[in-house]
Amino acid sequence: MSTTSLLIRKDQLASTRLHTATDAPLADGQVRVRIDSFALTSNNITYAAFGDAMSYWQFYPTGEEGWGSIPVWGFASVVQSLHPGVAVGERLYGYWPMATGAVLSPGRLSPERFTDTAAHRAELPAVYNQYFRCARDPLYTADSEDTQSLLRPLFITSWLIDDFMGDNDFFGARTMLLSSASSKTAYGTAFQLHRREGIEVIGLTSPANVAFCESLGCYDRVVTYEALDTIAADTPCVYIDFAGNGALRNAIHGRFTQLKYSSSIGGTHVEQLAAKGAGKDLAGPRATLFFAPAQIKKRTAEWGAEEFGRRMVAAWRDFITTATDANKPWLRAERHHGGEAVQAAYAQVLAGRGDPRAGHVLSLYKQPGDA
Repeated sequence: MSTTSLLIRKDQLASTRLHTATDAPLADGQVRVRIDSFALTSNNITYAAFGDAMSYWQFYPTGEEGWGSIPVWGFASVVQSLHPGVAVGERLYGYWPMATGAVLSPGRLSPERFTDTAAHRAELPAVYNQYFRCARDPLYTADSEDTQSLLRPLFITSWLIDDFMGDNDFFGARTMLLSSASSKTAYGTAFQLHRREGIEVIGLTSPANVAFCESLGCYDRVVTYEALDTIAADTPCVYIDFAGNGALRNAIHGRFTQLKYSSSIGGTHVEQLAAKGAGKDLAGPRATLFFAPAQIKKRTAEWGAEEFGRRMVAAWRDFITTATDANKPWLRAERHHGGEAVQAAYAQVLAGRGDPRAGHVLSLYKQPGDA
């Protein structure tokens, strides 16, 4: 057996290549999975952009200097098992490499999930090391795998951002400015914030995406990046930055004299991540990186794991009902099969091109009949 992976140059994210290697035999306690499908969104580009700083490259090391595997969320099936608690054929949801397969070392098993206890992942955030067993996963339905891959990890982050803001009384502000407003994590956050009494949610986006953002109904106002001056400069506000655009961050900090907090979430504008002056000599508050696992840890300690899970499941079901409404869906899945198709989809997402309603669901396996 062999595994094919899509490798990314860590210092040149547009450079990719396909690599196939013969599989090593499993050790006792390990399982091998076939990765059937995974989502690719701007969130995964953020993983690559912060791959070294946030240790994302460490989840699935390639063994090749300078080349990494971007982690993605999706579904896999167990095809070989040397673990007595995990059966061949079991369906799993979790954090995979962009590859045809992976090897896990399951530990801390429960009917609902297990943890990959591989030594190289021991110091990495626990939330990324959990694999959900679909047969007992409360969020799973067989007919919604594409939507789960595309929205589930992003919405959980969105839900946590909203919770973090509420937990801190919105830092004394009542206006939330969200950049990259057409991105899935941004509009998931807006969906939550919009339900808060007395909170104004303003989406910042490019002119091409104004109509899409307005159609969602979760932004009180949609403003283009060039029209920041239409928002009063003395508005007490919080900036939630999904774009990672240094020039935009400087403009926000320079304009709003009552900016109460600046939260950095990700980087959809990859070309601007290293923009000159980004994060340096900013007016107002320091830009602070939001780290979802920290809020998970805090709330799990305060609420207990069971209550944390109950609240998250309820929020997810509420959101997904709206986002997948057949009469007005926010998202449609587009499937791509085979190495070249995956490379092309990756290049499109990296460049920030495409319809915001489209979501890429990928597989490195070709469909029967493909050349």
